[in-house]
Amino acid sequence: MAVPKRKVSKSRRDKRRSSVWKLKLPSLIKCSNCFAYKLLHRVCDNCGYYRGKQVVTKKES
Repeated sequence: MAVPKRKVSKSRRDKRRSSVWKLKLPSLIKCSNCFAYKLLHRVCDNCGYYRGKQVVTKKES
């Protein structure tokens, strides 16, 4: 059975594990029509515009 020849130090172990728990934030941009923050390549939830064109008509409530 394979057994490590030497003990792995805590710093080496932690360096290996460091990138596992990084969280990525979603990329937010401002809508060109209403300047609300929205996700990339998505229709704006606030006004319904995508790339300068109205795609979804929003009901006023």
